[in-house]
Amino acid sequence: MVMVAATTTASHLTSTFLSTPDFCGLSRSLQWPHMQHALEPHMSKETLEYHWGKHHRAYVDNLNKQIEGTELDGMSLESIISASYNKGDILPAFNNAAQIWNHEFFWESMKPDGGGKPTGELLELINRDFGSFEGLINKFKSAATTQFGSGWAWLVYKEHKLDVPNARNPRPSEEDNKLVVVKSPNAVNPLVWEYHPLLTLDVWEHAYYLDFENRRPDYILTFLDKLVSWETVSSRLEAAKVRVAESEKEMAEIDADEDLDTIEPEDTDMYFGSEAEDAEDFLDDE
Repeated sequence: MVMVAATTTASHLTSTFLSTPDFCGLSRSLQWPHMQHALEPHMSKETLEYHWGKHHRAYVDNLNKQIEGTELDGMSLESIISASYNKGDILPAFNNAAQIWNHEFFWESMKPDGGGKPTGELLELINRDFGSFEGLINKFKSAATTQFGSGWAWLVYKEHKLDVPNARNPRPSEEDNKLVVVKSPNAVNPLVWEYHPLLTLDVWEHAYYLDFENRRPDYILTFLDKLVSWETVSSRLEAAKVRVAESEKEMAEIDADEDLDTIEPEDTDMYFGSEAEDAEDFLDDE
């Protein structure tokens, strides 16, 4: 079987518990980046064994079965997500592919002894776009709490693109790019909106029920206070800004080429050629 080639960034630390979920033939194995008990007491070993070892593995196994022998076989995980999202007319492979990506991103959003407060450019943008760090936390908690049923809460870096298909601001600047908190249902993630994810929290019940039962707000607060890795979020922001800058450069080059195509020569005598000169439309008046 040709395997899904995932291009998302993942830790290459060796897992010390549970066999890793495998993409058949994948260029790298999906590795759990922490010791099995490293996130305790905030996230228990039992939760990880079920969430990572069973739910996450099931998404991987199911996706491999779905794409075998199809045109999706051999694509990157992000490409499978884009193709199977199908502009909102979602195809069967989307849910498993997106859930694999979402979970990898979620695991890497945490670290032992996490929490605290970000620094540097990330904090500067948070203060600019949310008024304060507390403003971001309140916005994120609200999104995670009010997501009805299963889904995800996200902090994303949003480009200057207008919220209209294929539309862009005419003269974008760095100030047009901003941090935004969004929530998504089920497996949907911000990649399908062309946003750049920086942080996510899984609010499916299986993510927290063993540790917090039905107390989702307590789970959210524990994640933000004790588990989130702001260093990882800062690294993702840096990478997102690079991608945005490259995209803006490409768009500027395209715009420049289009401008050149519309320039008309000045002070040039019109010449119709021999066939035009013989046509009735261009005969001189007698």
